[in-house]
Order: sequence, then C-alpha cells, then structure tokens
Amino acid sequence: MYETLTYSGGIYKSEEIKELIEDLGGFILQENTIQMDLVINMAVPIDDIDKVEEKAKELLGKISIAPMAGTEIAIVSPTLARHHLPHSACDISEYLRRFGAKDNMIGLARGHGKGTAGITQEEKTLIEEHDLAIFALGSFKQCIIDKSFLFDDIDIPVIVTGAPEIDLDELPGADYYVSGLGRIPRRLKRGENIRALRKLVEVVEDALDKKRRELSNDPPIVPSILVKNEIERQVPDIKKITSPVPVTSQIDGLRVKLDYDKYHEVIENVDIEDKKLSQIADIKKSHIYDYIWINLLNESSII
Repeated sequence: MYETLTYSGGIYKSEEIKELIEDLGGFILQENTIQMDLVINMAVPIDDIDKVEEKAKELLGKISIAPMAGTEIAIVSPTLARHHLPHSACDISEYLRRFGAKDNMIGLARGHGKGTAGITQEEKTLIEEHDLAIFALGSFKQCIIDKSFLFDDIDIPVIVTGAPEIDLDELPGADYYVSGLGRIPRRLKRGENIRALRKLVEVVEDALDKKRRELSNDPPIVPSILVKNEIERQVPDIKKITSPVPVTSQIDGLRVKLDYDKYHEVIENVDIEDKKLSQIADIKKSHIYDYIWINLLNESSII
C-alpha cells in the first residue's frame, strides 16, 4: 500500500529526497519548481513515511498528506465567459491543487443562461476522461436545478457547487452538492468562502475514496503509478514535453501529453512486466489536444 505525500522545500540537495523515494520503491507523481522552491507529489510505501519525513526535516522542508495526488479532476463551468469565470471556478481549481490534485478547467460551448445551456456528446466524453467532475454553477436555485441535464448521465462521480442550499435529490445525476460557492465577482478570500472550499475538499476526498474502494474489488492489472514510471523510463521524448505533468496519473488510467497519431504505437509497445501496454489497457486519442489517454483494464477482463 502507498500513501500520497507532498514535499515542499528548497532546490538545494533536493536530489537526496528524490533518490530516497526511488530507494524506497516509491514514485514521483508530479514535480514543480518555482524559482528556488520545489514541490513534489509522491507515492511511497506506508511503512516508510517516517523515513521521508526524517529526510524532509533534514533538508528543512515539509511533508504533508496529499489525498488527491495521482488523480485528475475536471472543473466544468457553463461557459468560459466572464459571466461564469474566472473567480469561483479558478479559485476552486487553485485550492484543490494544494491537496495534490491535477485539475483541468473546461468551459462548455453553450451555457449563457438556462434557456440556451447545453452540452455536446464530445464535451461529455472529454469530461469522462477524468476521475471526477466538479460542475461550478451559479447563485440561483431554480437555475441550478434546471441545468441538471448537463450532468445527469455523466459516468464519473459528479460534484455540483452553487450558492444556495439544495437537496441532493433535486439534482439528478449529482453525487454530491456543496453550497456557498456561487458566482462571486471577487476572489474567494472571506471566511465563509474558505469554509465552503474546505467542505468541497472533504467531499472530493470522500468521492475519490469511494471510487478507490469500489475499484479495489476489481483493480487494474497494473497500478497506474507503475505504468507512469515505465512510460517515463522507456519513452525518451517524454523529456522534451514542456507542459506540466507530461504523464498524468489517474486512479485507473493515465494521460500522456504526446500526439496520439505520432506516438500511440510507441506507447502501445511499452513493456509492463511481461506484457505490452496495449495488452493491459485501452489506448485512445484524448479529446484534450489529441493527447494519448490510457484506460487500464481490470483484473477480471483477463479471466
């Protein structure tokens, strides 16, 4: 069993903690460098957490639990226009990243008003390439209820946010609803906003834990973090990618930020233990920039 952690510290001697993670049989999920500061999201064996904490203390860094590390979350807004963005949805995105999440902002093509709101099949498919979706809606109860058709047949866990209190049974298709996060024309810095964001974090963690428990009954043939490590080791062109997190882990899959048409055969032929990746995963063209999306097959699929 692995625990996901975040290391925050300086660049100086940071290779020591990276080497320790590797020596312990752990994995680096994400690494960000901002000037002289370094943030590493990692997965390490539960029994070795104290060794990582000891090394972080030695390097004057900090270790914290990152319950969302190794997941990819879609934050969906009815539009990308100022009518809905950037305040609440962007602040939700920034806040979740503090807990290790890799999130993507998605604006629907038709969302300006409940009478014209809509979602296409391509948009639904794009959203379903994630572990979880958060629909960041507005401030009026009836408007939010009327827009439930946007998510009533999404096949991943759906969390809806809005300003008013709404009973979950009034939102078909939603697995959770978090109030206090409506359309706010300013940064979410006040006390009530921070409390709502903290509540959202609790709900996201609960949804992801539930998905992991369900998956444990029929887990992927190979864990996604192992596949990530092998792709990075065997595909040299990964090092040429300038986008953050070139290989993004999900609970039961990955996103590789290489062009599908050019690289899908290379990815299909990555060796995972005694198999090719194409034998243990469905490899498809992503709806995000024609990247490569990998959906790992479950153990029951080879019976």
